[in-house]
Amino acid sequence: MLIASTALILATLAGYTLLCMASPFGTCRRCQGAGAKLTINRAGKVKRVKPCRRCKGHGKRLRAGRRLHNHSRAIHRAGTR
Repeated sequence: MLIASTALILATLAGYTLLCMASPFGTCRRCQGAGAKLTINRAGKVKRVKPCRRCKGHGKRLRAGRRLHNHSRAIHRAGTR
């Protein structure tokens, strides 16, 4: 049981690592990739109000695993100089 759960956790981490390597940016959860806060007016039309503050209007955000990787690389680079 312990070996199976450990193998499952390692497989999940390996899959997430490969995902972060292949696609370091994910869709912004606040604006759903639109890049702006959207509102619907009374006529039923969608209207862009202002750029999303989280993704700064790009619609994409750096994944947590990739951010961790970049931070660890920066620490290693600073320590080996």
